[in-house]
Amino acid sequence: MRGRQRGTSKDLGRHDKETSVLLLGGKDVGNPSWKRSLPHMLVAMLSSFLFGYHLGVVNETLESISLDLDFSGNTLAEGLVVSTCLGGAFVGSLFSGSIADGVGRRRAFQLCALPMIIGASLSATTKGLSGMLLGRFLVGTGMGIGPPVAALYVAEISPAYIRGTFGSATQIAACLGIMAALFIGLPAKEIVGWWRVCFWVSTVPAATLAFLMEFCAESPHWLFKRGRGPEAEAEFEKLLGGMHVKSAMLELSKFGDESDTVKFSELLYGRHFKVVFMGSTLFAFQQLSGINAVFYFSSTIFKSFGVPSDVANTCVGISNLLGSIIAMILMDKLGRKVLLLGSFSGMVVSLGLQVIAASSFAAGSGALYLSVGGMLLFVLLFSLGAGPVPSLLLSEIFPGRIRAKAMAVCMAVHWVINFFVGLLFLRLLEQLGAQYLYSLFAAFCFAAVIFVKRNVVETKGKTLQEIELALVPPKQDDNSNSLSKSAYSLN
Repeated sequence: MRGRQRGTSKDLGRHDKETSVLLLGGKDVGNPSWKRSLPHMLVAMLSSFLFGYHLGVVNETLESISLDLDFSGNTLAEGLVVSTCLGGAFVGSLFSGSIADGVGRRRAFQLCALPMIIGASLSATTKGLSGMLLGRFLVGTGMGIGPPVAALYVAEISPAYIRGTFGSATQIAACLGIMAALFIGLPAKEIVGWWRVCFWVSTVPAATLAFLMEFCAESPHWLFKRGRGPEAEAEFEKLLGGMHVKSAMLELSKFGDESDTVKFSELLYGRHFKVVFMGSTLFAFQQLSGINAVFYFSSTIFKSFGVPSDVANTCVGISNLLGSIIAMILMDKLGRKVLLLGSFSGMVVSLGLQVIAASSFAAGSGALYLSVGGMLLFVLLFSLGAGPVPSLLLSEIFPGRIRAKAMAVCMAVHWVINFFVGLLFLRLLEQLGAQYLYSLFAAFCFAAVIFVKRNVVETKGKTLQEIELALVPPKQDDNSNSLSKSAYSLN
């Protein structure tokens, strides 16, 4: 079975190239230019920038917010300011698939920008905790819609040979958003009310996203799925160039009519369960690593070591950005699985350094260097694989018919765990101590290494249609083991 499936995947690739050559009169024109799809990808990156900005906006400003709104010293209220946004993101992610399939990818981006504008404006003008929580919840709903739609859109508009690089660029946008939030928030401790400016600033990229998306290409995959073939051809011409339209349309036509409605029960119990389970588990491990606790509370953590928050946040932002740039360069060279394995393995080591720093084996400046160095290494290694790969990989392995709704399910898992990490991290740090808490995060990272080794497939350089043919068996061949076997064949 394994040998036959692997051969089938390679034959598919050869067949697609031969078909492309025949369609073009026997002349091999090579890969389509990445420059055509680049502007559309850059606009989509604004949603990822906003995602990162709203994750980081409370990091530097939380102390000022708590003083102005009279809940200073209440760690539960501080956790709610962080995690209410994540609760809203969970709600938004549940509907992201239906929205993306119902109105298209472009309109979904515009819809995600609207609650971000309203919510940020409400947070910027509130006089109490309840208004802040409502504003954060509304912003969260937009955040829940944006990331899965961005992953879908970038995967569907990018040429196969550059899809990994473009997919990783969304992670860079999120890093830039986090860094922007941290730097804009620096004056918050000196200037009364500056935190309100931090929220107002976020409305500008949100409005820009809604406006510019009006001029971007719609996903040809979505148009074809809706039975709008001529429009899909027109969008392919914008994205790939006229010479590649016929071969791209031929790829889509292999799957016939995909316009029938997908039920969530198909994702939880049907023939697609194992790919959905793979995606959900990847996102679960990503969040259980504890990474977002660093982004939410790095100022608080570094302050306990006597490190100024501006220095700490600058170092965290640089580490995150550097790792994301390296990941973008390597994504289409080393592949998704190698980066995931290296990332989670390295995170185990970096968390081990922090455990040692929190133990009795290290003291004074030694503990400081181990803890700060371990945390920065942790962020760097996360951004090399565990950060950018899951959303990219899932947008590739899910068949076109279920892609939007399957991403919604997996992102819902992401946001639920993210919510509890944001809500409980400070409380667990107080009750368990850094040594035991970081040991727990390290155990989850180690479990992730085992899971990736056994279950994750490699998708670099393959078209979305090749991946679907190799991963999902025909309905008549559906059985409890067929998907698992075909999935392993791509390793």
